Amino acid sequence: MFKSTTVLGIIRDKKAVIGADGQITFNNTILKHTAVKVRKLYKGKVLAGFAGSVADALTLFERMEEMLERYSGDLKKASVELARLWRQDKILRRLEALLAVLDKENALIISGSGDIIEPENKIVAIGSGAPYAQAAAYALLKHTDMDARSICEEAIRIASRICVYTNDKITILEI
Repeated sequence: MFKSTTVLGIIRDKKAVIGADGQITFNNTILKHTAVKVRKLYKGKVLAGFAGSVADALTLFERMEEMLERYSGDLKKASVELARLWRQDKILRRLEALLAVLDKENALIISGSGDIIEPENKIVAIGSGAPYAQAAAYALLKHTDMDARSICEEAIRIASRICVYTNDKITILEI
């Protein structure tokens, strides 16, 4: 588990949202409060967020963008190919990060061990605060009419009250 962040992605009502807190830690020290850990890829049609090493995540964002270009924005195919490359490449296999990726139909978590997880409920969560944000998002999805953006923001705020590696300086992207 990465002790570094909370990233949460949700698909609801044909909208995809991804959000992340802004805290960067090194061991037990907070180095930054306003980091941006999410971005749009492939002509703004795919959302991605990372947990783990920043340099590794930036490399993976670049590779994901390449795969999306190669497969014309097909998120599932691009994710499979990224996971394959990540696992097989001598340099990439040493990268320590997780990616959460979404488009308006698919929500996936990709790991360096070749895992591609597609939750049934269209919620993806990674990082040390993921269990808290995910639980909050489940409850909000089930018991409220809040939109995806509002659920994402509130769920990360809830996680920030529990996880010491998560703060309430949240960046949210939507498609």
